[in-house]
Amino acid sequence: MSKITKQQLQSYLWESANILRGKIDSGDFKHYILGLLFYKRLSDVFDEEFQKLKEQVGEELASDKNLYADIFFIPSDCHWNNILSTSTNIGAKINDVFAEVTRANAPRLDGILDKIDFNDKDKLSDAAMSDLVNHFNIHKLGNEFITGDMLGDAYEYLIAQFADDAGKKGGEFYTPHQIVELLVEILQPQEGQSIYDPACGSGGILVTAAQYIKKQGQDAQKVFLYGQESVYATFILAKMNMILHGFNDAKVERGDTFMEPKHLVNGGLMKFDNIMANPPWNLDDWMHSTQTVNGKKKKVDIEDPFNRLVYGRPPASTADWAWIQHMYASLNPKGRIGVVMDNGVLFRGSKEAKVRQAFLELDVVDAVIGLPGNLFANTGSPGCILIIDKNKPANRKGKVLFVDASKDYLEGKAQNHLRDEDITKTLRTYTDYSTIERYCSVCDLEEIKENDYNLNISRYVDTTEPEVPVIIEEVMNELKGLEAQRKETNSKLNDYLKELGY
Repeated sequence: MSKITKQQLQSYLWESANILRGKIDSGDFKHYILGLLFYKRLSDVFDEEFQKLKEQVGEELASDKNLYADIFFIPSDCHWNNILSTSTNIGAKINDVFAEVTRANAPRLDGILDKIDFNDKDKLSDAAMSDLVNHFNIHKLGNEFITGDMLGDAYEYLIAQFADDAGKKGGEFYTPHQIVELLVEILQPQEGQSIYDPACGSGGILVTAAQYIKKQGQDAQKVFLYGQESVYATFILAKMNMILHGFNDAKVERGDTFMEPKHLVNGGLMKFDNIMANPPWNLDDWMHSTQTVNGKKKKVDIEDPFNRLVYGRPPASTADWAWIQHMYASLNPKGRIGVVMDNGVLFRGSKEAKVRQAFLELDVVDAVIGLPGNLFANTGSPGCILIIDKNKPANRKGKVLFVDASKDYLEGKAQNHLRDEDITKTLRTYTDYSTIERYCSVCDLEEIKENDYNLNISRYVDTTEPEVPVIIEEVMNELKGLEAQRKETNSKLNDYLKELGY
């Protein structure tokens, strides 16, 4: 077998979805395909290392699990060929293999492979499983055949394709890569810093941040990645994503970030250098329980033992400003936040207005960037990016930058997309931090206060289309020309009528 290109790899992996298409619900594709892809990678990498060690120390010593500290150990009878040679009850065999591989690599693979059920014959027949296994057998996925981050990037490509396939549900686990890239480019994480995503989905933000550090010529292994995800199936995607990209030490945990934050130090919230996220917009019933009082159901607040909501408790119907307060409470004194949010956080009143005012009075709101509409799989709402900085530079203190980037995009059939030039333009605007008529504006906090701490971009940047200037002299000349044409036409018509005897 020979090495394959990135494009060939992506096409090959996406073809696996066509094997299952029409046989099971498209929403279930990703669990089986990505799980099998992940295991095939582990098995092929192990086989390569085993052969090298076997030549050096012999087969008996090469079978010692303790010699494989840097890769995942595959026990005997759990190799890819053991699955390939199974002709009946293939799903049951895969389940057994995945359980054994998980035990052999505990706790590093806990809750990943062993949580995918391949033995549901109502969904997956032996014939479908056989076709899928044989398809994955076409190419080796070890380090000798897949270079660099190619497989990890192909994995993210698959996630993007599955998100597109899933329609609105795709937005639950995937943020378009161009938006993630813009977030990372603005925050510019560095080697040795920590990066946290409290609603990490499939982990794309964390991976992109680490890759950004690598592209700067720094050591991506000297960055500390932390994430939390509440949906189990999505948490599995994130764990696999980290491992396939080589970030085995990433601390991605499962659980409700509000009810049970996982990243703690001495019982309190851990502090991070960079926090980037696209949490679920307008999440309801967060840190609330439903109780029956006098025969009527009523939502009751659950107290926060981590003291995150010190600037005000948002309503039960939307957790947007609760997410921001959680991030702020998890930020170190010189840290920054880049968060994608629904536009409602900029102007909604009542309880949210109180929190918004508090953040502005703290002078930590650095920039508000308005995005184009229809960028996301699960909503046509444009959304916005908020940049929050606990340690604003002197030239930005007492100010907020508003950017209307809503017109900078490439229109697509199902979704719009940010182009490289759109990302570059927005990034340059953020860096320059100056006013450009009808595009961006640097506003003093006093002006924002006069607007009742409303952050709606249209209050600070004139987003209306400019009127075309009317030059009276040109209009008059055009009218004169039209009048001359009218007279000439009338004259010709009269001459024609005379010829006819009228």
